[in-house]
Amino acid sequence: MSIATFWIYDYICSLHEEWTYLLWSRWTKVKALYITARYVPFLITIMNLHLAVAPNENINERQILMNMIRSFGLISFTCSECFFVLRTYALWNKNRIILLVMLTGLFAAIATSFIIGFTVTVTSYPMDSMVPGCRRNSGSFSFFIPFIICFVFQLVLISLTLVCVIQSWRLAKGPLYAILVKHNIFYYACGLLLSAMNVLAPVLVLPLSDFLSYFLPEAFEVFILAILATCMHLHLWHMVQRTEDSDIIAWLSMSDMPPADRTV
Repeated sequence: MSIATFWIYDYICSLHEEWTYLLWSRWTKVKALYITARYVPFLITIMNLHLAVAPNENINERQILMNMIRSFGLISFTCSECFFVLRTYALWNKNRIILLVMLTGLFAAIATSFIIGFTVTVTSYPMDSMVPGCRRNSGSFSFFIPFIICFVFQLVLISLTLVCVIQSWRLAKGPLYAILVKHNIFYYACGLLLSAMNVLAPVLVLPLSDFLSYFLPEAFEVFILAILATCMHLHLWHMVQRTEDSDIIAWLSMSDMPPADRTV
């Protein structure tokens, strides 16, 4: 619930920028990725709330809802990670080898999440327990494999971006912090930290392992990655728009200037 509240708060804070982008940008595949990554968590929130508060007599229905949550989570996760892949691909001047490496890592993360996510079983918890409703039985090591692969994938992304940062820093001889911001390194760092937390949190907090194993994959991973990816894309789009507007204004001001007097 707290993560959903944080996500809604972020949506409200960026409402003006978001609707400016949705109304004025062209309809492209990237825009479709943005809408999917941004609004699929709404559906996940609704289904999570239903699982948390609804009576838990029918385990089969709960299993279906769990599978739906996993499906929507994978869709949102894939769209969010695609933004980081496309950004890194652009930083590497559209190097196809780099793109192949990133897509291979993304496919491995999605495939393991799909296989393991759809093999777990649903466990019913009584309504008077600390966390009422239905939860997944995910106490084995296989539950951590998708998060470990996601961590490795995020590590590859941030490593590739840092290589571009170092190259730009050596050529530009400018402030390192400005180059880091220009390359959106902090979005990548947050994604890497998120993956590390998903691996370590259930291990370090063993008494709450069942509680965390339910909320981290669908709520934490999907919601925060969606926020990071969509905020980065909004920032880049508005930055490009401001650059184009300033270029147009400069061109108009130059066109309004009277011709120079060439008479001697």
